Amino acid sequence: MSTRDSVVVDRTRGQEFVDACRATVGDQLRSLTYFRDDGFEQLYLRSDLSAEADLTGFVEHESLGFDAHTAYHGSELGEYDCTIRVFEHGFLLRVTTPDEGIFLTTDGITLGDFKEAATALKTLLAQ
Repeated sequence: MSTRDSVVVDRTRGQEFVDACRATVGDQLRSLTYFRDDGFEQLYLRSDLSAEADLTGFVEHESLGFDAHTAYHGSELGEYDCTIRVFEHGFLLRVTTPDEGIFLTTDGITLGDFKEAATALKTLLAQ
């Protein structure tokens, strides 16, 4: 798996992801990471956070979300949409397709903000 310094997504598409997250989450956005089976790229990191964080473990775990679309298929809850994780100092939102995914980390935001961000990211991933 490649590191955050490798180019995994083209610059224009990467900026579209960042713009969509900044528009929906605003200054609460901490980081944004795009990933596929063959690598990942950190697209955004807020200036007050450390660039030394090891994303490999996060990406390896979040890439398990590629299976979420089939694992939950036919559930009484409906189709899988996204995953929200709660941490001591923030939140993580993961959106995937069967082939690629993206996760963002935030400070505190509302459930509506998560849904809006997830919808925007799913739209961009589908392009």
